Amino acid sequence: MSRNNSGEGSEGCALHTHFSRRKPAGKVNTAQGFRQIDALLRSPCCTILESISDGVFTIDLNRRITFFNQAAERITGFKKDQAIGQFCFDVFRADICQRRCAIDETLSSGKSQVHCSGRIISKTGEEKPISISTSILRDASQKTIGAVEIFRDLSELEALRREACPGYGAEDIVGRHPLMREIISFLPDIAESDSAVLIEGPTGSGKELIARTIHHLSPRRKGPFVAVNCAALPDTLLESELFGYMRGAFTGANRDKAGRFLLADRGTLFLDEISNTSTLFQADLLRVLQEGEFMPLGGTQTVKVDARLVTASNLPLGKMVSEKSFREDLYYRLNVVRIVLPPLRDRKQDIPLLVEHFVRRLNLRRARDIQGVSQEVLDFFFVYPFPGNIRELHNILEFAFITCKGLVIEMRHLPKDLAKERDQKLHSFSEREILEMEKIRAALDQHAYRRPEAARTLGLSRTTLWRKMKKYGISEGGNET
Repeated sequence: MSRNNSGEGSEGCALHTHFSRRKPAGKVNTAQGFRQIDALLRSPCCTILESISDGVFTIDLNRRITFFNQAAERITGFKKDQAIGQFCFDVFRADICQRRCAIDETLSSGKSQVHCSGRIISKTGEEKPISISTSILRDASQKTIGAVEIFRDLSELEALRREACPGYGAEDIVGRHPLMREIISFLPDIAESDSAVLIEGPTGSGKELIARTIHHLSPRRKGPFVAVNCAALPDTLLESELFGYMRGAFTGANRDKAGRFLLADRGTLFLDEISNTSTLFQADLLRVLQEGEFMPLGGTQTVKVDARLVTASNLPLGKMVSEKSFREDLYYRLNVVRIVLPPLRDRKQDIPLLVEHFVRRLNLRRARDIQGVSQEVLDFFFVYPFPGNIRELHNILEFAFITCKGLVIEMRHLPKDLAKERDQKLHSFSEREILEMEKIRAALDQHAYRRPEAARTLGLSRTTLWRKMKKYGISEGGNET
């Protein structure tokens, strides 16, 4: 059977690769089943089903959809006329269909299934968490003629839960850049191992997020994740902070204190900005990694520890080794798995995704309903160098949430120094270039940022238009064809 209208936007998604191959066991008279269910659904309760926020669909005994309410359209992305008559697993593409289909369980046992959890893939390829309940559908003579499934979109609830109790998974790392996609796909394998990980990247590029994700995907996820910023502490304090100390070890040590290594036992220890440590401290750290034990300051006995080490640096440690400012033997201990994060200026294609991600999170946190940023703001983000990387982008949007009282963030809502920088960039263009820039932007707006149509309107080739867009810092608008 062909998968009519069910494959759009879902390339490479594992949840529905097999769905079109499933066939119902046995066949019944489909036309008769449709007539029976149609008669049943002509009752006044059908009006109620159309007005509720939960998705509802019914199937006949051949597993073909016979009713599909408005909420089901909204959640799945399929229109009623696209769904009616299709096999339910071709439209309602859920992971539960693969491992334990709730409707199959109901039809085989006669018992309702209540609040089964699962995830579906919408028509546009969006993955959504859902709650599913199913029940037998009977006619007036109590003969089974199909089944009904009610499902609730839990996306907003899950977002709120994640905001209140943050966990970390690969879905938290936003990026379409090839390097980011490679990192995201490799993270589960890295997490499953127990090897040391070195994360390199500029300040604000998301190194701690990667470290936390590795921990939460790993077998150590139930253990603690302990983070230490090595740049924030001098060597003397860093040593006592990591290894702990015994009472009386120094003036003011009035009690025993467990170090971060011990606190991270059976979990993950994240040492950020490891490049800022002295070679003397590096020697102590190397000894702990080699022996798996350490001596607290003022102690007389060694302490065994089982902690996975993840380190991060905003400087390339390999170069520091060649400059003799970082120990080579420690470098090779830390550099078992190496992840290099690019600066935001090198992954500009991810900016729209990051903006959408941060706006969604800030809306949840601030109880707002801001729809996004204007095209002018997005264009500016594409030419702005973002020296503070992803962290700076987040901070800019957080500031804009304070100043913006409407639904869309405009340039006037950004910090004043950014507006000045934009004005300076505009002043670098001549009056003729500014006029050309506005003509290009108007043509792109007119054609929903489809470059071929805009190029024809402007009398330019696609290549010339693309070159001028790059020159003026005009983004693609997300509608490349």
